[in-house]
Amino acid sequence: MFDRLSIYSPYALAALRIISALLFIAHGTQKLFSFPAPFPYLQADGSLPTLLLVASILEIVGGILILVGFLTRPVAFLLSGMMAIAYFLMHAPQNFYPVLNGGDAAILFCFVFLYLFFAGPGALSVDKR
Repeated sequence: MFDRLSIYSPYALAALRIISALLFIAHGTQKLFSFPAPFPYLQADGSLPTLLLVASILEIVGGILILVGFLTRPVAFLLSGMMAIAYFLMHAPQNFYPVLNGGDAAILFCFVFLYLFFAGPGALSVDKR
């Protein structure tokens, strides 16, 4: 039975890529556009600190590239590193435990993107055309 399921693995990988990208883009739009909710760490004048501005641009642009599956491996490698840095700079100093420091999403994104770097985009991607 499980052998028959393996023919669907490229589509499961594509679903992981697409859903992860949509969630990742939402983090960027929250920082940059305060959508779907205001970002809580804006400066007094309503702007983002430079590091968060760069992160939000990478989240939106990189997320779109991952979503459509274009340049998937290099973009996934870059985003995986970005999420590792985000975890250690922003989350880890607050608390040792990811569930308490809010960094569990950063860790998951880091390893999903690392997996995409090694596995490729799966089905339904520009890279596969």
